[in-house]
Amino acid sequence: MSPTTEELIAIARQYWRPDKDYGLGSNPEHHRLQGRWAQALKEFDRWRAMKREIKHELRQELPGLKLKMGDATATPDACFRCQVYPDERTEDGRVLPRPWILVGCASIIAPVYIVYAVEYDVVGMEELHPRVLLEPFPPELRRPAEIIGRKIEATYGYSKVPREIAQTPVPLFVEWVEPPETTLFHALFTNEPDNLP
Repeated sequence: MSPTTEELIAIARQYWRPDKDYGLGSNPEHHRLQGRWAQALKEFDRWRAMKREIKHELRQELPGLKLKMGDATATPDACFRCQVYPDERTEDGRVLPRPWILVGCASIIAPVYIVYAVEYDVVGMEELHPRVLLEPFPPELRRPAEIIGRKIEATYGYSKVPREIAQTPVPLFVEWVEPPETTLFHALFTNEPDNLP
């Protein structure tokens, strides 16, 4: 059973503060998040194995697409993040800029996940003007997003956070995001969704 919006807000409040004192390191929310990371990192091999399975399924189910898989996990985010993006090259082997990146997130603080996309304007060999997208995705992203989501669900038993719940405002300071811009997406997953390697 999926957690309700209210349950997710209550969980987020255990790890993020309603004021800017979060970064001081002496508050219980910060210590709880550090504790969750210590626990989650013990299972990082499970995350790696799941990424290998996603890569295999992408190749099996979408053989015509040249896709690359990477990891975008970073603290103080509240999730593991994997990324999938086109791996196109010029005739001389240079990697072309990515027009999009799909990101699968498994929260470390709640039994939920989300898949989002970052789209770029490609100008020459540069990726410019990143835009974060939640579902519904453009047609070319739907199938890879389904594969990522299906594998996170199967591996962790997590529920998918629908767009309308992810966009629910929360009165919390999540690193660089402050109310009224802070949403459940920021609190449960990442405050910098377009900051990708």
